[in-house]
Amino acid sequence: MPRHHLTLPPLGLEEQSVVASLWLVAQGSRVVEGTPVLEVLAGPATIDLPAPADGVLIEMLVDEDDELTTGQPLALIESDPPAD
Repeated sequence: MPRHHLTLPPLGLEEQSVVASLWLVAQGSRVVEGTPVLEVLAGPATIDLPAPADGVLIEMLVDEDDELTTGQPLALIESDPPAD
């Protein structure tokens, strides 16, 4: 089955720390591409990071309150195999 990483995109806030704030779905939950999965704090801003694909959130790679870096893998989503 295809796997996709949710990664921290460049936010244009290199001088500010970015922290994982709140997981919006539980591990093992089904997610839909584009729906928020993780909330991060970047300075005073709260940013929702969307699922990169439809599938199941099989692994959370960071904990709430962890400091994050651009490009860092945050979660692993396993997609259903394509239908024939």
